[in-house]
Formats: sequence, C-alpha cells, structure tokens
Amino acid sequence: MKKIRNMIIFSSIITLLLTAFTGCGSQDKATKNGYAKEIHLYNWTEYMPDSVFKEFEKEYGIKVIQSTYSSNEEMMAKLIAGGTSQYDVAVPSNYIIKALNDKKLIQPIDKSSIKNLSNINGDFLNQSFDKGNKYTVPYMMSMSVLAVNKKKLSQLGITINSYNDLLNPKLKESIVLPDDQRECIGIALKALGYTENETDQAKIDQAMQWLNKLKPNIKAYDSDSPKTLLISNEVSVGLVWNAEAALAMKQNKDIQVIFPKEPSSMSLDSFVIPAGSKHKKEAELFINFVLQPKISKMISDVYPYANPNKAAKSLLGKDYINNPASNLPESEIKKGEFLQDIGTSVKYYDSVWTKFKN
Repeated sequence: MKKIRNMIIFSSIITLLLTAFTGCGSQDKATKNGYAKEIHLYNWTEYMPDSVFKEFEKEYGIKVIQSTYSSNEEMMAKLIAGGTSQYDVAVPSNYIIKALNDKKLIQPIDKSSIKNLSNINGDFLNQSFDKGNKYTVPYMMSMSVLAVNKKKLSQLGITINSYNDLLNPKLKESIVLPDDQRECIGIALKALGYTENETDQAKIDQAMQWLNKLKPNIKAYDSDSPKTLLISNEVSVGLVWNAEAALAMKQNKDIQVIFPKEPSSMSLDSFVIPAGSKHKKEAELFINFVLQPKISKMISDVYPYANPNKAAKSLLGKDYINNPASNLPESEIKKGEFLQDIGTSVKYYDSVWTKFKN
C-alpha cells in the first residue's frame, strides 16, 4: 500500500509539473510572437465553448478570459459604467450597434487582419446597421422560436399556431420567457399585429396590456438556459433562441419547434472591439481564428445557432442539418423580422418592462 501511495504521489507531482511546463510554453509562445498573454471576451451566456479558447491558446499562447451577459442592455450598461478598457472583444446584436457607435463605445476593425471574413455568407455582410462592416464581423444569427412539449400540450388539448395562443388559461405557470425586454414586448406587439420595432407609444402601451394577460401563464424568465425547464418537463412552452430549442429537442423527444404565423424575431450577433481595448491586435487575431471553418463547426456542434459561415456548412453534421431549430427553414428566415434600433423610443420599452416585471 505504501508503495502504491508513493507511486500515486509521484505521478501527481509529474502531472503538476507537466501542466506547469505546458502553461509556461503557451505564455512563451505569446511572448515570442509579440502578443499579449491574455484577452478579455464579453459574450452571451452559452455562446462559445471552452474548447475554442483552448485551441486559440494552444495555437497562439493567448488565454481568453470570458465574462458573460444576458441582454444587450446589460452589456452596454457595463461598458458605460466600467469603461471600454475592460474588454477586448464583445458580441452584441445588430439593433444595438448604432447605439454603441453613437456613444463611442466601439472602434473600427482592421479588416486586413480578418482574412477569414471571406468565409461569411455575403447575405450577412454590409447590413444597414454597419455599412461596409467597419465596426462588426458576423458571428451567429439567432431566431426566437416557440419550443413546445407536444405531449403536455396534447394532454391539455391545446394547439399553438400564434403568439395569441399563449394567452390560453390552461397554460397557467407553464411558459418560460427570456429575461429580455425587446423579445418579450416584441411578441406582444406582433400578436397585436404590429412590428416588433414599433416606436408609437400608444401601441407599445397596448403591448403592456397584452403582457399583463400573459403574466399568469409565465413560470420563469431565463435568458441563460431556458432549455433546462423544457428538458425537465417543468414547462409546456418556451420562447427561446433557436439553438436552445435544438438542444432541448436532442435531450427530450417530446420537445418540438413551432414557428408561429407571425414573423419571428431575428438577431445577427457580431464581434466588435470596444473603444478602449488594450489588445486590439490580439482581438482581431481571435476574431479571424473563430472564422476558420473547423472552429466555426466546433462552435455549431455545441451551440447550434444559424451559422453565417458558408465555409463551415459542408462540415456540419446531420444533427445540425436535419434539425429545423438549428438549420432554420429559408421560408422562416425570409418571413422573420430583424430587431432594429428604435432610438429614443426605447424609453417606452424601458417603462413598460419595468412596470411589467414589478
């Protein structure tokens, strides 16, 4: 026993030494190439696997330290309150890019350093919120979908084809929504026949009345992992981002995705570099690294959002291609509506959301 114990101790010491030497090797690689030893990424929760960071550190010796947020508004507030030097890369949605730029929170990207930008489908480039992609590089597109438990709905005798069907009293405390004001107020506006980018205060106030009717049916607000409540059969319906639906479907055979008759909400999330980034060169190196087809595939394998990387499409497996929640139908994308910047009308949304949540 003593011999075995000594062998275990010796083995543990060797493992620790090897780990330490490996870490030193990575740092030496960064120093040798004139890179900083770490960069700070500010990203959505559950949006990029750790395996990507490990591959990046292995190749360049640069460690990625990730912090996460649950909404665009939270992200922008943090950049304003704490300063833009906290992070080197962030991943905001399209509708908030103009506000970030107007407040001088982001800086231009040197596209000559992003050679892999050519891998992005041209349909996702040169969008109205950033003509010429001066400040943004597309990462992933998401669509808000309805993920439903078909078995539970069958037991309740419910069919869902519209956001208005969510008001059914049989769904009491059986819906999970994202903790996101634009998404939640957006479905109310669309249920009323308006656009989710409405700027008319009277119409936005009507959305408040619709949400109040929905309130008894809401069990939880969860932007981080709403699929959890679906997988565990704790809710019957979830308004979730498409990748959450795809993952829930893989783990619970009773979950299916539904595209309502109203347009679905879409967001194009892009890489940006905060204005005060201390490591712009390394940030651009990281962005270019992520746009490699094999790395893009690695991300979609874990978080199956709509992938704008055309070079990665041929690498994606059947689980992605055959799942309508990940490989979104073209008809739904065409019907969908991108969230847009609503300027000063955001104050009406803020007011409605505050009253609704309290």
